[in-house]
Amino acid sequence: MIQRLQSIFLFLVAVVMGLTLGLDLWTQIAPDSGEKWKLNALFMQQISSTGEVIQSSSNWYIAALAAFVGLMAIISIFQYRNRGRQMMINMVNSLLMVGLVAIVLWTTSGVNKEIGAADNGAYQIGFWAILVAMVCNMLANRFIRKDEALIKSVDRIR
Repeated sequence: MIQRLQSIFLFLVAVVMGLTLGLDLWTQIAPDSGEKWKLNALFMQQISSTGEVIQSSSNWYIAALAAFVGLMAIISIFQYRNRGRQMMINMVNSLLMVGLVAIVLWTTSGVNKEIGAADNGAYQIGFWAILVAMVCNMLANRFIRKDEALIKSVDRIR
């Protein structure tokens, strides 16, 4: 049913992916020039020390992947009658979230190499929200498996 605990966790995955779309993922300050690099789900921006945008490049693929993960979580909520399909959707969603983290790390490491920064920059709330979504997705799968085991045990008693 929709009011089950796994549905709450799947709804949290969708909400947290919305936060990922709206918040910054990463910031870095160049050591030599004081310029700031900022990554969110849609754009990578290079901002001068005075605050004006020097360069901006699109990262639409990060936003598209985050939106797709949120949509898949919503779809999974309504698959409560077929728990096998629901678990499969959540497993694919987990892989997509791992891919999302990998893309963000790959993008940020490329910028760090380009500007010659000694540290990795500061990962912001948007990045950590992806990891929270991964945990919520894992918990949802755990409770789906628990429900499936309960149903099988009840069938055995009959």
